[in-house]
Amino acid sequence: MTSDSAEHLLVLARDIATRVGDTAFAGRRRGLKNVETKSTTTDMVTEHDKATEREIVATLQRLRPNDAIVGEEDGTHDGTSGLTWYIDPIDGTTNFLYDLPMWTVSIGVHDQRGALCGVVYAPALRETYTAVRGGGARLNGHPISCSNVTDLTQALVGTGFNYSPENRLEQALRFPRIIDKIRDVRRLGSASLDLCFVACGRYDAYFEEHLFPWDLAAGTLIASEAGASVEVFGEDEQSVGDHYSRTVLASNPTLFGQIKVLVFG
Repeated sequence: MTSDSAEHLLVLARDIATRVGDTAFAGRRRGLKNVETKSTTTDMVTEHDKATEREIVATLQRLRPNDAIVGEEDGTHDGTSGLTWYIDPIDGTTNFLYDLPMWTVSIGVHDQRGALCGVVYAPALRETYTAVRGGGARLNGHPISCSNVTDLTQALVGTGFNYSPENRLEQALRFPRIIDKIRDVRRLGSASLDLCFVACGRYDAYFEEHLFPWDLAAGTLIASEAGASVEVFGEDEQSVGDHYSRTVLASNPTLFGQIKVLVFG
């Protein structure tokens, strides 16, 4: 895969994410008509999640018929090209449901070597994060880089909680032992946006468990290309189809080891 080809894929991913994201944003302003639940009573899906993914898939199948597609709502479509598009049509559905601005359209393209390019578009924030492997990361076309904080006590750390009440309780019990050792904690409700906040230095670190490939495919590349250290590890028992959830940790390189020991022991 040449850099020109990767850039071409990035432009396509960005154009698709912008178009469907703006459509979903306008639809949300008009109001929601169909809200359902998935894995738990707090794991929501709206008509816009489904419609957005259908539009992305239809566009890719028309323009890139040989590529594989993995989507959060619609499952897997096989391909023969060696490229796979990972789609999270609305990452942060609860925020979308409550008309909070922290939600995104996340599209990542992977080849045999892993993440090749990625786009995270936050329509309500008017922010587009992009990256190509080996080419750095950008926000609205401008280069970005992770923070340079070196003191753990000054680190602003992002995290997220799972939809399962049992998992949320287990995750919450971690904070009494770490909250006094860092500056503070933030929780946006969108994994892709959390990773992008590490990429542009708004967070010094971010960790979360029980995430799936569509949550991570674009954001981890963007954070890595912005200079952050990123690790995805630890398959657990939660699965969707053939995909098992994972844990992610992203941080500026200086803090990475300290944060990993502090959070995970």
